Amino acid sequence: DKSNLRRRHEVFDKRLANRLTAKRLTAKRPTTFNPIPHTFHISHFTFYILTIFTLSIYHFQYFMKLVIDFGNTLKKIAIFDKNIMVDLAVFHDLSLNDLINFLGKYQQVDASILSSVIQYPEEIKNYLNNKTCFIELTGQTPLPITIKYKTPDTLGRDRIAAAVAGCFLYPDKNVLVINAGTCITYDLITTGKEYLGGSISPGINLRYKALHNFTGMLPLIEQTDEPHLIGQSTKDSIVSGVQLGALAEMEDFINQYREIYGDLTIILSGGDANCFDKKLKNNIFVVPNIVISGLKIILDFNAQL
Repeated sequence: DKSNLRRRHEVFDKRLANRLTAKRLTAKRPTTFNPIPHTFHISHFTFYILTIFTLSIYHFQYFMKLVIDFGNTLKKIAIFDKNIMVDLAVFHDLSLNDLINFLGKYQQVDASILSSVIQYPEEIKNYLNNKTCFIELTGQTPLPITIKYKTPDTLGRDRIAAAVAGCFLYPDKNVLVINAGTCITYDLITTGKEYLGGSISPGINLRYKALHNFTGMLPLIEQTDEPHLIGQSTKDSIVSGVQLGALAEMEDFINQYREIYGDLTIILSGGDANCFDKKLKNNIFVVPNIVISGLKIILDFNAQL
């Protein structure tokens, strides 16, 4: 697992450092490696260069990393120190100055990844490209899962990241990731790390806005009240239809997926997850910031290529 891998890296680093300072490196005979079943010899200078190069590779995955998610409604920036998210900021609009001010708290950020489902300022991409080892998540980005979607170039970057996170949280399970944000997305990943696809539905706020914008008299409602099945006012009827309708939809989708995959693990995330988590009859795991987590996994995966 990752902890054992890191421990092996640390042991390897110490072993290399000891070799650099050992007296026998000053001897005339070359340094000998014995990687079973082969043995080969290298010069001391070559060994020194390889040591520096190897240490740089092994330590790369432990540097501070920046993750940026441009969503339809919110924009998120996260800083990871090793595998721990140490900072998270949320914006309605994110500018280059906002990013620079956020990064001012940190001496060095070595790698970054950006995912966007909207148009975003090109200057942010240029800045990250100049300052960090930068990856923009696209349909061509190498992934630790296999995409079986028929049109991968049209697959939302947030859906890709959420699927990756779900797969790595529960690696031996068939996983359905439900992300309740601007849209409610359903994404299925199999035990073989294959992303098969899913569904896209209007989110809670999108449903409220649609009722207001495409009718002549219905008011725009903010989701502040608990829904009741029998709405006794126009407002209550809208809340009932929108929130209980979305809940019923979610329950039905889960049941249909479970008819195909009986051992299905359900993950719920997104800004509106709190509208559903305590009301769903199915057992679920609530995972906040799943897109951010998935982007971090993708960044780590590409750093090792």
